[in-house]
Amino acid sequence: MNHSKIIPGAVNNGKKETTFTVWAPDAKAMQLVLESSSTEQAMEKRERGYWQLKTEAPAGTLYRFRQEGKGPLPDPASLYQPDGVHGPSEVIDRNAFEWTDGQWHGMALEQMVIYELHVGTFTDEGTFRAMTGKLDYLKRLGVNTIEIMPVAQFPGNRNWGYDGVFPYATQNSYGGPGSLKMLIDACHAQGMAVVLDVVYNHLGPEGNYLHAYGPYFTDKYQTPWGMAVNYDDAWCDQVRHYFLKNALMWLDEFHIDGLRLDAVHAIKDLSPKHFLKELAEEVRTLETKTGCRKVLIAECDLNDRRFITEGEHALGLDSQWIDEFHHAVRAYVTGEKRGYYSEFGTLNQVAKAFNDTYVYDGIWSPGRKKTFGTSAKNIDYQKFITFIQNHDQVGNRMLGDRLSTTVSYEMQKVMAATLLLSPYVPMLFMGEEYGEKNPFQYFTSHGDEQLIKAVREGRKREFADFQDEGEAPDPHSEETYNRSKLSWRHDQATAAKALWEYYRFLIQLRQTHAALMNRMRGHLEAKADNEKDILFVRRFSSEEGKFAIIVCHFGKTDKETSWPEAYGQCRKVLDSAAAQWQGPGEMAPANIAPGDTLSLPAESVCLYESI
Repeated sequence: MNHSKIIPGAVNNGKKETTFTVWAPDAKAMQLVLESSSTEQAMEKRERGYWQLKTEAPAGTLYRFRQEGKGPLPDPASLYQPDGVHGPSEVIDRNAFEWTDGQWHGMALEQMVIYELHVGTFTDEGTFRAMTGKLDYLKRLGVNTIEIMPVAQFPGNRNWGYDGVFPYATQNSYGGPGSLKMLIDACHAQGMAVVLDVVYNHLGPEGNYLHAYGPYFTDKYQTPWGMAVNYDDAWCDQVRHYFLKNALMWLDEFHIDGLRLDAVHAIKDLSPKHFLKELAEEVRTLETKTGCRKVLIAECDLNDRRFITEGEHALGLDSQWIDEFHHAVRAYVTGEKRGYYSEFGTLNQVAKAFNDTYVYDGIWSPGRKKTFGTSAKNIDYQKFITFIQNHDQVGNRMLGDRLSTTVSYEMQKVMAATLLLSPYVPMLFMGEEYGEKNPFQYFTSHGDEQLIKAVREGRKREFADFQDEGEAPDPHSEETYNRSKLSWRHDQATAAKALWEYYRFLIQLRQTHAALMNRMRGHLEAKADNEKDILFVRRFSSEEGKFAIIVCHFGKTDKETSWPEAYGQCRKVLDSAAAQWQGPGEMAPANIAPGDTLSLPAESVCLYESI
């Protein structure tokens, strides 16, 4: 038996026959239970704890597994849970969908403009099918990549997705696997890539039946979610195989273009070859086989370059979410000092986030009380994904309030420019582009009353110091979920329409302006004028002597400054104060030379280019 080729779960041959494979190394016997007939069929014990059976079971067959004293229980590698996490699994014909994306070969990271969304709250219907009706909208905006929050089956029908318990099963309330494939095919037809958020560092508590099958978890380490996934303890080979095959399923069978790997710092693995390195190698092999580009994006808060570099001790992932860009900009703009914002708040840190990527790059961290981080020097900017909002930075606030309700309209435009005119791969959070006012709050729909109570009490404890802001919304309330849906008022209010067009213009600039298209390290210099709250960012073109200057004025009063000698003569390309963006009126000159006075309205941004 070639263990590397084992596919966990049910593999249908496109007709009536299905091969069932389940890993349960301690089981004395294993039966397949077919729901339609209530018949039980004995499975055959294979090497290394696998059980297998080939039998008549066409697509649509509902089934479970029974062990001695356990079950019947759903398949840990179920492809579909039509009745939720506690119901039977369903046989799916993996090859039934007829793809039309044969000419699609993926997208390089440096080309991506990413739009993060949550399926349930992105549309009123909250389904994959409904999302396809919004693809034209996203394309007009300039977005070419959607990043979907986790869709692995979770309890109930409303959840962020990080409580998923069936990594292989596509959430039933979103439409299931066939609808997801339809969405991906439609995206590719529009020239849009799809990144899927996956969670390999933990599973949710409700409906988590992995414990009943084998040692998927280990008490060798502890994580914020309890026992760690078993990547390096006894029987870890089969656990690693389970998650590797899951990743390859999304990338190959579902034609997904990339995976965003949740909290990789919580993947505990001291094996000679780390799970993430093995995953990167498997994905490179898949790329060669399919001829399609696939990307692996790490969410990691360690500021550790080893995750995204190549080499003997590196892990070889493609890119990393970089929280510190967000923290630096947000803390400086809002003055917030709670939690991790306590280590941020200066304009110099915003400049450093542009210049060096990691703000804490081997320097003393007062909050951690230690030297923290490594240098990102020599790593191209395109290896990092930045944002000014995302599901965490909005949804993990007590009220789930967005920037649109925290900062002024003019400051929203300044912050958008810091993101979209930066050299990093930008990511928008759904609704940001028109200043969505509806919050994005934390919501769940567990069925376990004790768990519901524990989550409610946990949220109250978490925000005990925020009582001046009101009471934390009830995560289990359907009202909390409905309140978090997008309003789609992008074309109803003058300011919202102007902000949407402004975002669209910024995206066009970054995709067409020679200096803004240059993502190589060393072709940028950012300088902070702390006295006047002005940040100058010079982006160099590959053509000698050509560059662009981004001038961000964060202050709340009009300011004047002298145009630096080093910048020479320049002409204005963008002014956020312009009437077309519903601004207060332009003060900055159309053309400027060294020594000239640059007048800037409060909370404004200009883009100049060399003449």
